[in-house]
Amino acid sequence: MRTLIATAFVSLDGVVEAPGGEPGYRNAGWTFKDIEFDPAAYALKGAEQEEAAALLLGRVSYEAFSPVWPDMTEEFPHYKVMPKYVVSTTLRDEDLVTNWGETTILRSLGDVAALKETEGGPIIVNGSATLVRDLTDAGLVDRLNLLVFPVLLGAGKRLFSETDKEKQPLKLIESESYSNGIQKQIFEFVR
Repeated sequence: MRTLIATAFVSLDGVVEAPGGEPGYRNAGWTFKDIEFDPAAYALKGAEQEEAAALLLGRVSYEAFSPVWPDMTEEFPHYKVMPKYVVSTTLRDEDLVTNWGETTILRSLGDVAALKETEGGPIIVNGSATLVRDLTDAGLVDRLNLLVFPVLLGAGKRLFSETDKEKQPLKLIESESYSNGIQKQIFEFVR
């Protein structure tokens, strides 16, 4: 069984929306505003690329990343060549970019569960807030890689849904604090 890792930049109050500056959110780009850059805090992103064997995205994140990431060979070299999966009920094969390697459309969380049962290394989910919430609610996420930023954003898409469900224990397996107040927190789901 493959490990499914959800990774996120998250505010202290749980907001994950538009960390890089995506349009339509009043606090867009909040990860870079008023927070001193510390390269050590972002080393996790390189480690994730090295560990991952496949990339899983929701449609919205795919549509945001696919025009940009294929040409960012210095920042995202491994993502360009690894298999990619997009969970969407509306995306069509002809909507996929042709310069970003093999990409497969999955139509349901059941398809994601089936993908987890295949042979291969870890599957990483970047961005994709709605997908991560749905995957977490369905019990499909095995690990959370979080960079928690010392900001409160109030409104915005949250990392976790408000679905009424049983308590889900997590085990903190790694943490680190950085000079700029960012904290790395890596959790495994206890099942």
